[in-house]
Amino acid sequence: MGNLNFSVVLDRWDMVVHGMYLTMQLTVLATIFGFTLGTFCAIGKRGRNKRLRKLCSAYIEAIRNTPFLVQIFLVYFGLSSLGLSLNAITVSLIALTINVGAYSAEIMRAGFDSIEKQQLEAAVSLGLGRWQIYWHVILKQAMERMYPALTSQFVLLMLASSICSQISAEELTAVANFIQSDTYRPFETYIVVGGLYIFLSVLLRVAFWIFGLVLFPRRRNVLALT
Repeated sequence: MGNLNFSVVLDRWDMVVHGMYLTMQLTVLATIFGFTLGTFCAIGKRGRNKRLRKLCSAYIEAIRNTPFLVQIFLVYFGLSSLGLSLNAITVSLIALTINVGAYSAEIMRAGFDSIEKQQLEAAVSLGLGRWQIYWHVILKQAMERMYPALTSQFVLLMLASSICSQISAEELTAVANFIQSDTYRPFETYIVVGGLYIFLSVLLRVAFWIFGLVLFPRRRNVLALT
């Protein structure tokens, strides 16, 4: 322990910062695309179309019951076998979106199911259409109720992005792998990287908390009263 030398990591700080940037870029984009995909899947799973319900259910169950490492390899090698030559970052984004979409779908489905039937009956009596009901009555309330679960899932998504290093995506873990293999200082390298992941997790949670205050007025009102 007396021979620890963190300068080997600090000397390559520009690489570490670049890895953090790619990690956050993947997280933000996959969060947006995955939440959108998951919301539509949750709607499809509750819809009237039997084939669509089965398709959405099959997608959700397949993703939630297989490891992300297997999923990213399937996307990576599957697209290559189809003749699509994409860079590692693009493949990582696709795999992360598919993964978080399935979990977001189940979270949003639970939010949809939590809406009281009386509200839906009132919306129908006012003459609102199906999509108007989803937008004005169901979606906004479901998002607010399930927001803590969604934000936790998106933080887990950021941590799962470390697996993208297995296909040479140059995110934070890939950078750490390169530094430790170049310097033979794995302990110091992964101590620093572990601390950076904790920092990014806290940063994301604070960002989501602020975004929740902006998105949901009732949260601001409750905060003002406390």
